[in-house]
Amino acid sequence: MKIVFTGGGTGGHFYPIIAVAQKVNQIIDKENIIGVKLYYFSDDPYDKEMLFENGLIFEKVYAGKMRTYFSIKNFFDMFRMFLGSINAIYKIFSIYPDVVFGKGGYASFPTILAARILRIPIIIHESDSTPGRVNKWAGHFVKKIAISFKEAVDYFPKKFVVWTGHPIRTEIEHPIQYEEALNYFKLESNLPVILVLGGSQGAELINNIILDALPRLLNNFQIIHQIGVNNFNSVSARAKVILEKKQEKARYLPFAFLNPLTMKMAAGAATIVVSRAGSTIFEIASWGIPSILIPITKTNGDHQRKNAFNYAHTGACKVIEEANMTANILSSEIERIVEDKEIWNNMANSAKAFNKPDAAYKIARELIDTVLSHEK
Repeated sequence: MKIVFTGGGTGGHFYPIIAVAQKVNQIIDKENIIGVKLYYFSDDPYDKEMLFENGLIFEKVYAGKMRTYFSIKNFFDMFRMFLGSINAIYKIFSIYPDVVFGKGGYASFPTILAARILRIPIIIHESDSTPGRVNKWAGHFVKKIAISFKEAVDYFPKKFVVWTGHPIRTEIEHPIQYEEALNYFKLESNLPVILVLGGSQGAELINNIILDALPRLLNNFQIIHQIGVNNFNSVSARAKVILEKKQEKARYLPFAFLNPLTMKMAAGAATIVVSRAGSTIFEIASWGIPSILIPITKTNGDHQRKNAFNYAHTGACKVIEEANMTANILSSEIERIVEDKEIWNNMANSAKAFNKPDAAYKIARELIDTVLSHEK
């Protein structure tokens, strides 16, 4: 039994693959299925340790990114995509998996193409309200299409679509209890906590606005701030200067990156989340916490903005667009939501209602069933 996972480029592609692989491994253990091999095909391993922990064998496949704007890089990436596709066909033929699971993104194209040519069953998952180009193309010939947002059904052949929700890693799905989380961060028990998430790479705009808002917010809030690895030194240094003479400076906790344990603790402590509008939306919903989303303005298909407003229509979040984002507006919205218990409770309940907790298991089950039927 062989299953190939493909995707990559960002944590939004990588982590759902890990979530599904975790459930595949659970099913394998529970049903005593032997001889299983799991592979991860991409142009970069993203997190070698996480691949190893979940039994995924990494196979490097070169991929080219086709940008929607003019760039000389498109010319060179065409050759990378061609060579990557040839390489993927060779590797897929050598392994000859029973099924391929595609998470989307440019890095998944060579592997999906190879599986299509070799007539290997393909299952894909789409995280966004509006599918990316690879998934939109693949949706015309795959066996099954799992979607996170029900609005995405309009872009695919409906008979193949299943609204599963979004796969979330086991280790961050359920937050740590509030008191334990506060003790972990050494936070005050009488003040609400703002969790700021800028995505796996951080978000410069959010970082800057939070720095501007620090003097006001720290009067009544505590802040856990995921800054991003690349920006951590500069942002944390600026925060230190801003808070140098402020008594409440211990209420601000900057992190370059939140590992699964720290993220789970942060979710347990958080009263409200400030975030981008990628796949983090589904993690926030699984925690049942109100949020303020600031979608990236320029993305392919405007997907972050569409994600944010589709989630907002459920009542679970407030959306502030980048053009309207200021420290005062963000601070005012945080205060409005947290200080009005009725608003906070309604948003928290809407987040819980939006969450579909068994997404990773449903996809894993379909992969296993496809493999078993393929072997007959």
